[in-house]
Amino acid sequence: MKRCVHDALSRVIGGLEGTPAGFEAELMACARPEQGDLATNCALQLARHLRRNPREIAADIVGKLQSLRICDGHIASVEIAGPGFINFRFSTAYWHQALDALLAAGEGYGRSAAHAGARALVEFVSANPTGPLTVGHGRNAVLGDTIANLLEWTGFQVTREYYFNDAGRQMRVLGASVRGRYHETLADPDHVLAHMPKVAAHRAGYTTKCIGDADAPVTVASAFPDDGYLGTYITEIAAQLAEAHGADLLEAADERTFTQAAKQAIFADIESTLERLGIAMDRFFNEGSLYESGAVRQTLRDLCAKGVVYERDGAQWMKTSTLGKEKDTVLVKSTGEPTYRLPDMAYHRDKYERGYDVMIDIFGADHIATYPDVLRALRVLGYDTDRIRVVIYQFVSLMRAGAEVKMSTRMANYVTLDELIDDVGTDVTRYFFLMRSAQSHLEFDLDLAREASDKNPVFYLQYAHARICSILEKAREVGFSLDSETRLDLLIHEAELALIRTLVEFPDVITRTAAALEPHRLATWLRTAAEAFSRFYHSCRIIGEERPLATARMALAQGTRTVLKNGLDVLGLRAPDRM
Repeated sequence: MKRCVHDALSRVIGGLEGTPAGFEAELMACARPEQGDLATNCALQLARHLRRNPREIAADIVGKLQSLRICDGHIASVEIAGPGFINFRFSTAYWHQALDALLAAGEGYGRSAAHAGARALVEFVSANPTGPLTVGHGRNAVLGDTIANLLEWTGFQVTREYYFNDAGRQMRVLGASVRGRYHETLADPDHVLAHMPKVAAHRAGYTTKCIGDADAPVTVASAFPDDGYLGTYITEIAAQLAEAHGADLLEAADERTFTQAAKQAIFADIESTLERLGIAMDRFFNEGSLYESGAVRQTLRDLCAKGVVYERDGAQWMKTSTLGKEKDTVLVKSTGEPTYRLPDMAYHRDKYERGYDVMIDIFGADHIATYPDVLRALRVLGYDTDRIRVVIYQFVSLMRAGAEVKMSTRMANYVTLDELIDDVGTDVTRYFFLMRSAQSHLEFDLDLAREASDKNPVFYLQYAHARICSILEKAREVGFSLDSETRLDLLIHEAELALIRTLVEFPDVITRTAAALEPHRLATWLRTAAEAFSRFYHSCRIIGEERPLATARMALAQGTRTVLKNGLDVLGLRAPDRM
């Protein structure tokens, strides 16, 4: 309907003498129901160009629209308001037809083929395999997955991708940490005595701790690095290695065996955590492959050929000061090691080469000053960076009893994502990460998250869906049912029409939320829909009414159930039949 009104407005305005070329009328929802359903301020916008009073222009537009009989049968009135606004009010017949279309679409209501045939890549989580996912990673994960859902609902073919680096200093420290804990595990007398023959034959060369009996003293290394990872997961991985290999790994010449074992164990843990959130990655992309293929070296050569790279103090710098940044940027350190921007540039070139129409990056606020360097390089290399969209999210504070729960990753004093899910559940975890704009700092209220009341927005939405299921079940028990004879035209109560008006916004909400990459819009709107149903049901009973009106109201309840379920599906939440 909005498109119909817009097209008619465009035809009329295009015929007005003196209208600026390319002028587009804007339509918006009216602020108050009594004003109408849609409004435009186009007469006010045109007043200066046409040198006419805006109300006169509005009268001219309304007269022409009425002569065109726009959206015949669907528009009840077109009125001029205030200094020159034009308000449109839809007919009740239109709302009934819209509800009928909702019921017919069912689980597909809200989906569109607007971007059918287009391919999108959403890169998210992308934590290196040095430890379990924490609460901080959780917001990234849920944002990325929900944005992918939204894009799929608007027709995109979406790839969910996880980019990681399993090389470099962090991974070496990880291996050394596991190795140190492995030695400490074997230093436990009960464990060592079980593997005495192998342990006794190990090579010396570490800081040692003597254990064993008097006849057969055993020296076991204790070499935990000063800057090692302190989490209990390191000890658990080491214990698993000791269980599987005994003391065989004491002879390992370096940390690579331990690093590989840790990487496998941590990635298995990460995938398990994501699965608990309903997230399945389509691809894991290893940064190391960009070095092996020569893509990183080639990207540097291509930037040099463009004249934007120079050498200073043994390092290679990009002339970002000529590309909109205050200072130049190091691409390769004097040690010969690239900064992470260079492989990121090569990685994004790889995305382009794979033919994606849209590429979404989900980054924490610590990337806000760095990702523009990647975009600058891509523009220099001739890529259309409008195809890349970056979502920056602020970090999360866990709150309990009004106070922040302190976390320190370095000291292994942090809350893992699994622990949070264990505490409040998957649905609450997902919704709370989505309930605020990504650009806002998120205070995750653990007390509210555990509460089973209307104050908890997840409980409120899921209870609304379960309540509708119960209402429909009871209506069927007394003999009411939906069929082809259901008369939607009986829905004329203001609460009924208000609910219909809200429900039919859903496809537009999905479209706008997907376009903005802002899932919180949908999370907030679903509460509005649930509240509209509550007001309707308070005023309009089903059981106790005559069959025709009762079944019409059943249809409206079914439509609400469909919208709530579809919306919860997009957010990755369950829509329970019972609570």
